[in-house]
This record gives sequence, C-alpha cells and structure tokens, in this order.
Amino acid sequence: MRYPDSTFRAARAGIAACALIAATGCSDSPTSPASENRIRTYTPNPIVSHAALQVALATAVSTTNGGLNFPMWATVVDRRGVVVAVAFSGAEVDDQWLGSRAISAQKANTANAFSLDGFALSTANLYSAVQPGGSLFGLQESNPVDPEVVYGGRQSQYGTEKDFMVGKKPGGINVFGGGLALYDVATGEVIGAVGLSGDTSCADHNIAWRVRDALNLDKVPAGVAGPVGKDNIIFDITNGVSAGGFGHPACLNASVEIPMGNSLPSAYPLTP
Repeated sequence: MRYPDSTFRAARAGIAACALIAATGCSDSPTSPASENRIRTYTPNPIVSHAALQVALATAVSTTNGGLNFPMWATVVDRRGVVVAVAFSGAEVDDQWLGSRAISAQKANTANAFSLDGFALSTANLYSAVQPGGSLFGLQESNPVDPEVVYGGRQSQYGTEKDFMVGKKPGGINVFGGGLALYDVATGEVIGAVGLSGDTSCADHNIAWRVRDALNLDKVPAGVAGPVGKDNIIFDITNGVSAGGFGHPACLNASVEIPMGNSLPSAYPLTP
C-alpha cells in the first residue's frame, strides 16, 4: 500500500523525534536546555576557590565525624546567595548521597540568609525554633529552593568547577545541622556560608565546622550558643523540648555525638 507523501513525512518525523527523546533520556545532557538558558547567572564573589574547598573538605573528613563516616558534599555561597563552589569528598560523583548535593546548597543558603555581621545562626540552631510552637515556626517554608538550579546541568560535572549551580542562586531553607556562616578574618563581616551534607545532620555540622576552620573564615561574632560556642550545635532537648529554644537532637549515637559537638570550639577554636 502506498502512503501519501504528507503521511510518510509525518511518520518519518515522528520516528526521528522518538529517537531524539530516547537519546536524550539516556544521555547526561540537560533535558531542557532552553529552560536552563533562562536561569540567571551571576559572577560569584570568589571568597573561596574550588581547589581550596576541596582541600578543606578532604582535611575535614580525614578523621571520624561522629556519624556514619560517609563521603560528603560541600557548597559555598557568597553574601548574595550565589554559589561559589561545590565539592565532594568521595572518588566519584555518586560515592556520596546524590540528594545531598542540593541539601548542602540549601544549608549554605540558610546560614547566609539568617546570619548577620554581628550574630550568626547555624542551620543546627534552627531545628527547634521552626518546630510547631517554636519562635521561628514556618521559616522552613519561606524561601523555596529553585529545582531548575539544583538539578540542572550534567551530573558528570557535579562537584567540579563546572558544576551547574556555580554562579546561580539555588535558594532553599534547611533546618538541621550542616550550614555555617563564613566570616572574613580581617573585617569580621559575614561574606557567605558553607553547607555540608551526606551523613547524619550532627556529623554534617561537625564537618562544616572543620571545613570553616580549614578555610580560616571563622571570625564568628556571637550566637545563641554563648560567648564560646556562638553558632555551635546545642544539645539541650529533653522530652522533645529545647531548654533554650535553639536545640538540636542527637542523631545516631548520643554518647559520641554530644561530646564531639560540644568540643568543637575547643578542638577547632573560632578566630577571636
């Protein structure tokens, strides 16, 4: 049976389209380049380099973190919330939880968005405050993450200098341990934040503290953990209630996590 020319051309176009869709689905290329091209890109303030973040992360995970000792993601944002660098500690991109890349960016965004030159709030400090009845209940819904930013680009480039998030604003709020504001040691001003994810939230906080220490961006002025702890994690929850309103629960092994968290300001002292 002979088909009219128009029918044949339509069938051929349909086959080509199906082949293109199949190829795209199997590749590491963005599925919607037109959409990704619409995402605004900024020039980040180079407060850290990718190499410096990679070295700091490697140093931080070289000893036990008090949790599962899994590989981790680290993201740094500048004061505008623009991603400066993304790194991971494993050998390959999927050696750490893939979902933790987005979480690390959310934590960095949160610590930056809710810290000031004179007062720092870590993401660990926000856990109890955002629970029902807490002083900041609802905060976790206030700044939605941009999924086109955190899931765009090629997975093979995640954690490299070409990570799609670099130069973009991921947004997002995260309210458990792992996000810390970064302070310039010369001026004492907050210049951005670092977010860590890939393990228990207590371990994430421990590694974030070590990364900030290794980057020498820890001239923290004050915080809810007092004159020594400042923005450190606070373990003061009893029967589900935080005594000071900014507590964080133990995560996996309280007998290890609580002493390790409490000792961070002495093991890795903040810059005076």
